[in-house]
Amino acid sequence: MSISIRITLAGFEGRWVLRRHIDDRLGGQLGRFEGHADFCETHGGLSYREEGWLTLGSSTPLFASREYLWREEGGRIAVDYADGRPFHDFVPAEGAAFHACDPDSYCVTYDFSGWPDAWQSDWAVTGPRKDYVMTTHYLRA
Repeated sequence: MSISIRITLAGFEGRWVLRRHIDDRLGGQLGRFEGHADFCETHGGLSYREEGWLTLGSSTPLFASREYLWREEGGRIAVDYADGRPFHDFVPAEGAAFHACDPDSYCVTYDFSGWPDAWQSDWAVTGPRKDYVMTTHYLRA
């Protein structure tokens, strides 16, 4: 993916409504997550916190949340776990990244064609413990 607009870390700041679709091929069920994500300025970048309701299959929705730190690093956007461990990084104009979590592999493609009002991430996670596809749509709140 090559885009002509410039995407900077500061452009993510604020609240985003998010909707996530999950196809868990290993577990044989579909899931969804509906909530919001907040990107807030913090020392060294933007803190990312998402929270909302996760439904897997026909189960009762559960409240779920997760946090990351997004930061700029040499023309790339680096995404770290909340505890500072590296997760993945990407060049916004290319939008692809990989994370190995042995024995599983995580591949993500970011689509910024709706920027600055909308974007999405598409994850493909494969390995002996996991096999799912997850698409998240972000819409500026």
